[in-house]
Amino acid sequence: TGHSPQVKAFVTQDIPFYHNLEMKHLPGADPELVLLSLRYEELQRIPLSDMTREEINQLVQELGFYRKETPDAPVPEEFQFAPAKSLPILLPPQAPTADGKTPPKHDKEEHPDL
Repeated sequence: TGHSPQVKAFVTQDIPFYHNLEMKHLPGADPELVLLSLRYEELQRIPLSDMTREEINQLVQELGFYRKETPDAPVPEEFQFAPAKSLPILLPPQAPTADGKTPPKHDKEEHPDL
């Protein structure tokens, strides 16, 4: 089975725009999108051979892959590990809160002993 022109167009023209999306070419194999976790555990395989280029682009974006403006464009901080759904929920220890400070806790004031 040869690769469809649609899939080939996606691979050659669209993949460079996606962060964390890599093409591994297996000769003779049907093209599949393999989702890996951060630890490179396989999560899901999606066969692409029957899909149009447009459908593959839609799928990849629905999965949370970040599409850059140009292949060399910088990736925003929050998309560095996108797609987040394939990642474990452990944040790196240096992840700051929204304002960089932890809110002070007022436990005692909220539960006064009556």
